[in-house]
Amino acid sequence: MYRTVALAAALVLASACTAGGGKDKDGGPAADAPQTIQVWHGWSADHEVKAFEDAVAGFRRAHPNITVKITGNQLDDQITNAIRGGNPPDVVSSFTTDNLGQFCQSGAWQELTPRLQKDKVDLGIFPKAVQDYTQFKGKRCALPLLADAYGLYYNKKLMKGEKPPTTMSELAALAKKLTVRDPDGTIKVAGFMPSVQYYEHTPQHIAPSFGVKWLGADGQANFSKDPGFKAYLRWSKELLDWYGLQNARKFMRSMGQEFEASNPFQKGKVAMAIDGEWRTKFIEKEAPTLDYGTAPPPVADDRRDQYGSGFTLGTIMGIPRGAKHPEAAWALVKYLTTDTQAVVTLANALGNVPSTRDALASPDLKLPPQFKTFMDVFRHPGTSTSPSSPNGGDYLVQFQEFVQDQWEPGKVSDLDKGLRDLDVKIDKALQLSGG
Repeated sequence: MYRTVALAAALVLASACTAGGGKDKDGGPAADAPQTIQVWHGWSADHEVKAFEDAVAGFRRAHPNITVKITGNQLDDQITNAIRGGNPPDVVSSFTTDNLGQFCQSGAWQELTPRLQKDKVDLGIFPKAVQDYTQFKGKRCALPLLADAYGLYYNKKLMKGEKPPTTMSELAALAKKLTVRDPDGTIKVAGFMPSVQYYEHTPQHIAPSFGVKWLGADGQANFSKDPGFKAYLRWSKELLDWYGLQNARKFMRSMGQEFEASNPFQKGKVAMAIDGEWRTKFIEKEAPTLDYGTAPPPVADDRRDQYGSGFTLGTIMGIPRGAKHPEAAWALVKYLTTDTQAVVTLANALGNVPSTRDALASPDLKLPPQFKTFMDVFRHPGTSTSPSSPNGGDYLVQFQEFVQDQWEPGKVSDLDKGLRDLDVKIDKALQLSGG
């Protein structure tokens, strides 16, 4: 239903403009005027670039007057520099929802609420978690373009008949059982690598299993106040110490690249790993014979009732400050984020979670059986995301640095004090940024 409505709205928007094209209220050409818009996205793999082109194809058919030029592999730094330099593209997308607070508060990405209201776009087409991570303090400067959900991948052969763990204590015990070492302690197969330096095993993705709240109600750092953080840190450190820090580092230095066929899970060197739903697409292309399963991420033992939930975030799309064709840019943003067929086309090709309710339920989704786990995690009412802040994901970066540089190497003698000091440091940075 929403695909038809969105496309019709886009066509009405074009036809309602003055014949022959004119100027919109923001000074750019009207949506029906002949024009070329520049679009930047962050995808770089061949199948990802093609997927974006395929999704835009429907827009090009509906808007033959708009030439869409697409540039991939453009991340937040390039986007921010272009905006600051006064020569931004017309449409941008970002993988980093943590930076949304900066984008909205600074005005680097334009407020979309007036356009949403004018075109009567019902935000109810997006699940609540998605609505939350596309706005900051009431400012909605982005719309969602697919979502990511995280789950547990497991190699069925290496599992040797074991069931996927549902709690973090079960995960630790099974990781030890499945690990294979040489006599000198060298890790040949890791049951589960707890270090934050292992790809997606960042605090942002693992700590939610302990029910953590990153920021308090006052918007300040919550690391010393929420016991979930200490539980997470102690769990990961115990397992890392069992491996031995030097053995773990040696293993991680030997690993292949995360987004190449040499990825250690795909090569059978890791039995279990937390990863995003997109891994199903990479396995399909790079390790098609791999016999694997997926399950929700394990949860802390005192949160068994929350098993099935997880962590989510996603790609966001918006119009940067200084865009020269804002009306045409809005037409494209609205199309790609609300048109069911466009969302489904991207989800099928990229292996990402659809970000609208209609796309989630679409019979046109063609994804492997293992993908269902991520759809279920995404829908779970207990699934959480990391909140936006005025200085982006600085609080996440600082916590990860604390874990990597101090906690994992055993340099923290007083964890409570270490977390209090971290809160003070983060709060100072938030205050300087206007938080």
